[in-house]
Amino acid sequence: MGRRPTRSADPKREPKLSPDPTPIRESRRASVEISFDDQSLLGPLFGQFDANLVQVENRLSVMIHARGDKILIEGPEDNVARARDTLNTMYDRLAMGQDLDAGAIEALIAMSNEPTLEGIISGEKDAPPIMIRTRRKTIVPRSATQVTYMRSLARDDIIFALGPAGTGKTYLAVAQAVSQLITGSVQRLILSRPAVEAGEKLGFLPGDMKDKVDPYLRPLYDALYDCMPPEQVERRIESGEIEIAPIAFMRGRTLADAFVILDEAQNTTKEQMKMFLTRFGQNSRMVICGDPRQVDIPGGDRMSGLADGVDKLEGIDGFGTIRFTAADVVRHPIVGRIVEAYEGPTQ
Repeated sequence: MGRRPTRSADPKREPKLSPDPTPIRESRRASVEISFDDQSLLGPLFGQFDANLVQVENRLSVMIHARGDKILIEGPEDNVARARDTLNTMYDRLAMGQDLDAGAIEALIAMSNEPTLEGIISGEKDAPPIMIRTRRKTIVPRSATQVTYMRSLARDDIIFALGPAGTGKTYLAVAQAVSQLITGSVQRLILSRPAVEAGEKLGFLPGDMKDKVDPYLRPLYDALYDCMPPEQVERRIESGEIEIAPIAFMRGRTLADAFVILDEAQNTTKEQMKMFLTRFGQNSRMVICGDPRQVDIPGGDRMSGLADGVDKLEGIDGFGTIRFTAADVVRHPIVGRIVEAYEGPTQ
């Protein structure tokens, strides 16, 4: 494992401190030392040239000194506590065989500001961790709202997941669906989106019907391939266990023993939403994902079936409604800032 240069030799690695030194002078200073049992995990924990430690340093304005299996953290008291929780959680994720990349670390740093960080990762006391297991990875929540969402995915019959892009609405729904398909809880996985035209009619696109609609459904394929080996995805599509189709293909069907996901639901009409919801069958689960602020159909918000469906059904037994905000964006940190710039700060 490579070691980072000393800070005196490489000033660029100094943490980014607040330009106003007054709050730091007034903050109580603290230091804490933590150690880790499994030294084989220290390499991926620290990152190449200690990149993971530097990321925590820069985001939380602390100093981190690694000595063998021990880490000393120094800085403002609250920030030291957050850095300690973040590093412990990073280690726990590695110990459970989960991935640790810059995006995951960024999410854990953001979650460290939540008073229930330990509960978010480990579940309630004496309860199993909150996670979704698929063939390719084990997924844990990256924000407090994702915790609520993942619980709802395991509990409610029909779920409305509302919020901006990058919050994990569709990805977590696909992961939960794949998990249930693998365990046999459902027999089919059905993924659907409205094929909203973007300046061109579908008829003018090249190829057969599958070729015409596949570009609209590509994000669903991407999520599937991230949760299952590609050859299994293709085999299950051929056998009919996995179906990916525009919402128009749902008409006249009853979807029993199925996990059904409707993505980009803000672009359904009220009639389409009613049709889709009434496809619900025995031993089924439905997740309707969408961003109410990104309606692309003629007529705008007033014609959207998503807003109409939530208005009519929220609060009814068996329905769950989860609302994400820009603060829950788990892509690159700049995506959250982009969402806030376009939509305004979260309330």
